[in-house]
Amino acid sequence: MQAIILAAGMGKRLGEYTQNNTKCMVRVGGETLIERVLGQLDKLKLSRIIIVIGYKGAELKEYLSDVSVKTPLVFVENPIYDKTNNIYSLYLAKDYMREQDTLLLESDIIMEDAVLTKLVEHPYPDLALVDKYESWMDGTVVTIDEENRIQRFIPNSQFRYEEIPDYYKTVNIYKFSQTFSEHMYVPFLEAYSVALGNNEYYEQVLRVITMLDNSTLRALPLEGEQWYEIDDVQDLDIAESIFTDKQYDLLASRYGGYWRYPHMLDFCYLVNPYFPNQRLRDELAASFDRLLTEYPSGQCINNLLAAKDFGVKQDYIMVGNGAAELIKALTSQMLGKVGIVRPTFEEYPNRLKQEQVVVFTPSKKDFRYTADDLMVYFADKQIWSLVLINPDNPTGNYIPYADCLRLAEWCQQKDIVLVLDESFIDFSTEHPTFLCNEVLEKFDHLVVVKSISKSYGVPGLRLGVLATSNQSLMINIRREVSIWNINSFGEFFLQILGKYEKPYKQAMDEFREERERFVKQLNTISWLRVLQSEANYVLCEVTNKYTPRELAVKLLKNYNILIKDCTGKCGGNYIRLAVRDMEDDNMLIFALNNL
Repeated sequence: MQAIILAAGMGKRLGEYTQNNTKCMVRVGGETLIERVLGQLDKLKLSRIIIVIGYKGAELKEYLSDVSVKTPLVFVENPIYDKTNNIYSLYLAKDYMREQDTLLLESDIIMEDAVLTKLVEHPYPDLALVDKYESWMDGTVVTIDEENRIQRFIPNSQFRYEEIPDYYKTVNIYKFSQTFSEHMYVPFLEAYSVALGNNEYYEQVLRVITMLDNSTLRALPLEGEQWYEIDDVQDLDIAESIFTDKQYDLLASRYGGYWRYPHMLDFCYLVNPYFPNQRLRDELAASFDRLLTEYPSGQCINNLLAAKDFGVKQDYIMVGNGAAELIKALTSQMLGKVGIVRPTFEEYPNRLKQEQVVVFTPSKKDFRYTADDLMVYFADKQIWSLVLINPDNPTGNYIPYADCLRLAEWCQQKDIVLVLDESFIDFSTEHPTFLCNEVLEKFDHLVVVKSISKSYGVPGLRLGVLATSNQSLMINIRREVSIWNINSFGEFFLQILGKYEKPYKQAMDEFREERERFVKQLNTISWLRVLQSEANYVLCEVTNKYTPRELAVKLLKNYNILIKDCTGKCGGNYIRLAVRDMEDDNMLIFALNNL
């Protein structure tokens, strides 16, 4: 068996990365694509590797002269690479295809070893590797029947989004027997090139062949094996986050966007796994076209919607593009020293000057602290504001409602602005709220912040609210925020949210039940110590066996599960695990038990 690699293209969409190099010389994780794939092919003990070169072909040959590969390399030059497409590159190598069984690859594919192993070891002789279609994929898709016969090759012009569940993406890696190449593929390739020219794609030939009753070509679906096609800088960025030793760091530093990794389970970022319900999703979807093409309302109307949803006066509340926007606007008004509990959510201290931050670190076991602890510690610190996240993140520490009221009274007497961030309060067993007119009016030194994204499970909409009866402070904060600070989808969500109050309460009951079950399961892991939490996450101490980072890396590499390493936050061997639904939580428990 031999391999043919098509590497003549210019890779224009990669911009500066291919100005002086061919596309296959682009590096991922410090290694060029061509060097990686040659190393993988070398393990298969092939008779030879034919590389069709064109753009920067001389540079590629020179580079490969220093690459240590035992398999003989044969170069075929495409002198008109800039006027032809890959059908002509393969046409130039067609005589080699007649001589042996062939693996056909494109040079812009990066994959794990298991992809090639799966193809080579499969007993069927004529195979096209395919993978279930995902949103990141581009190019030719196919449909297959129950026996993996390819039914249709579907070009971009015939792609139908409503048919996505039936689509498979061609991986652009094939195995052709000598018989298939000699008697079917190469004759059709020659005829197609004569009839339609050389500015086509070799997959068009396969499309014609699959229409024949006697076609022997079958699809071989991947089952989670990793691969990626690199066409532009975004593809290169994602490939870097998948195929390097720094995968965990690169993924964690993205701060979201994990729909690009559809097989990854995200136990790092915090949402509500039981809301929104399907009916709310359907209502949003039904209005998609209009919401996409029309402007949202300005700040005033959106504040009115928030006032309706949370039962407070419009003058007391404002909507933000996520709580993060409101935190930025709020901290811009903090001119004096600010009391912070650590470990905590770092968005607040990160927005302040270092000299402003006065830190309280709990001395009690498991980072527990009370309202009395805060009042004693900050009594003589002359702070302008005190920030309390309740339940706290990442510890899950919770101060009961009555004690928070005492803390608010103490701050009022001390002329301290109490910032109460209750983004996770709905997940707590008590689940009270300070978002009510009576409390806000009683304490004009109180500011309440709430992340709708976290509580209501819609982080993609980026919604949060801030409330205070202190009108001078509210006016200043509103000046920091643009008039159109949320989009139409976020506004529509606020508009319809009131209709789903009952399903939301049911979702929270389901969540609390699952959290209790999940914590019991975590407690069976001998090397984890689970801290009590009233939020939608739990903090765990890794007592032995692994460091938190080792555990995070192993879970990602072996099980495609992302968790939060809290070593830096907590100063010890801690991880934070989001609470998801039962199916996902069971997968994490399984992974932890099987490491």
